[in-house]
Amino acid sequence: MFKKIKEQPLNYWEEKSYMMAIPRSEFADLVESSFNRISKSKDFKIKSKNFNVQKNYYDLVIEYDGEDYQIGFYEGDISVPEYYLNSGYYFSKKDQEDILKAKKALTVFMGFKDNYRKSYQLQLKLITAMINDLVAVLDESAEKILPEKWVKMTAQSKVLPNPKSLFTVQAVSGKNNEVWLHTHGLSRCGITELEILESDADNYQNHYNLISTYAMYLLDKKNDNFDIESGAYIGCLINGEPVVVTGRSWPIGIKEYKHLKLGNLKDRKNGHNTKSSILFLYQTEEDEKNKKLRKVSIYDKLWGDNPIFFISDEETSRMKALAIEEFDYVKEHFKDKDNHILLKIGLPLEERGKFEHIWFELLEFKGDKFKAKLTQEPYDVDDIHTGDERWYSKEDITDWIIYTKKFSVNPDNVYLLESDFEK
Repeated sequence: MFKKIKEQPLNYWEEKSYMMAIPRSEFADLVESSFNRISKSKDFKIKSKNFNVQKNYYDLVIEYDGEDYQIGFYEGDISVPEYYLNSGYYFSKKDQEDILKAKKALTVFMGFKDNYRKSYQLQLKLITAMINDLVAVLDESAEKILPEKWVKMTAQSKVLPNPKSLFTVQAVSGKNNEVWLHTHGLSRCGITELEILESDADNYQNHYNLISTYAMYLLDKKNDNFDIESGAYIGCLINGEPVVVTGRSWPIGIKEYKHLKLGNLKDRKNGHNTKSSILFLYQTEEDEKNKKLRKVSIYDKLWGDNPIFFISDEETSRMKALAIEEFDYVKEHFKDKDNHILLKIGLPLEERGKFEHIWFELLEFKGDKFKAKLTQEPYDVDDIHTGDERWYSKEDITDWIIYTKKFSVNPDNVYLLESDFEK
């Protein structure tokens, strides 16, 4: 049975990035109006165009930031499943109604270049330029729906998007609490999709964090010719043991599961049968040397409440830049004394250029400075302790959280502070 299985060719939404822009109102000629708007934009230069009259379809080459990109767009039917609205983003009742009743959308597709985050942001920029009455964007490649305010703020930001925006991790439940985790959206970035088999209801959150962290690791390593069969040290367990992840293409990795009930060959007849890799662990250096695969479940009693997963220097820099860009929201919402605000500040270490990033409670502002109180004991900094209060500036921060009565906000979901919430 296993000898006959092999990866299938990528689907169109895996080869390229496909997004469906949903207008709030119907347009008589959505394609032509979209072309007219983008042709007037100062952000893009149209270098060539091809219009298919019969299919009402545009194929363009545009110049953006010194590079050429090939994009296409066309009008098509749309019917959004209601469960898509539970994807972790906020939609008002009016937005939900408009999304569910939408019959037409503008599909915009493009191939991603090596800088996948720049390509992703460009696609959002194109959509916001094309549609002036946008309600949401259905990211077909990642199987999630994005609210209009998030799309516009992400498109307009000077900071490239969070890599997590580019993919989703879905959890499919089976009998006996079994869970199958798998990603969507990584293929368009030129890397393999990922999955974890034989997860369960008690451990899937830790497995979710593992697969997300490893996806970001692979995105960082995309241009380094990283071999997925190598081990990647991405975190630590509560006992200090390293978490070293490896992967195998699904036709190979599935052979490690003799009695698989969820994610088996029957479940892959119509999907999850292209470029996807099953995750395993190397428990020791000897395991890695001998390519001895261990199932992710071997660590299920060692995750604890707070296993450590690493963040790359590149992602830390992105988080810092975005936190600083959006810092005016912190200053504005600190005025509401019902809000509680935490700031992550980089404390310098002895090694030049290295920092320990740790949470402080915001206490007060004085001009461009703010006073904050340390909320936890540092690991490697000796001259400051829990409860100590010191003055800092926004250049010192790497992240922040605003806790309001209704929700918590960070720089990546700051669109919530611009959203209209029903009473």
